[in-house]
Amino acid sequence: MKLLDSQGRLFGKISILDVGAALVILLVVVGIFFFPGTSGSVAQVNVTTKPVEVDLIVRGLSVRDPKALIQEFEKTKTTNVIIRNQPHGKIDIKSVQLLDKMLAVPQPDGSVKPKPDPRVEENFSSNLLITLMGKAQITETGPVLGNSKLKIGTPVELEGFTYNFNSSVIDVRVLDK
Repeated sequence: MKLLDSQGRLFGKISILDVGAALVILLVVVGIFFFPGTSGSVAQVNVTTKPVEVDLIVRGLSVRDPKALIQEFEKTKTTNVIIRNQPHGKIDIKSVQLLDKMLAVPQPDGSVKPKPDPRVEENFSSNLLITLMGKAQITETGPVLGNSKLKIGTPVELEGFTYNFNSSVIDVRVLDK
């Protein structure tokens, strides 16, 4: 009996193309499960992790009782952070400050003085300054929290049990601790 017949079959029963396809599939499976490659990326090899403080500004947050929201922040001491639509997870809240709503009022002598905003509709609009603390990877292009670069102007979404709102980074401080 011949090894290959005139139609390209091994021992007259199995096509040599089928054997080749089965061999390729077997090699791919072995390559995936037994030699999966290295874990992590090369970019993380010489990266240091340091604590960072991030100041966020929240403007015009529609909230009925801003003091209750601040109490919730102080009670939980953490919040979920989403940076550029990429979830990061929980991060510590260092401080929350309710900013006064002021108007620039021109004076008869031409100067301008800040005065409290008397408009009733502004009672339900609050401005907050929130300071968050966490650990970020320090790269040559700046701090990276989660998988997102953290720079001034970066949009950050805060989410908790009773809130979900957007803010903007106004300061990033890398601490040497």
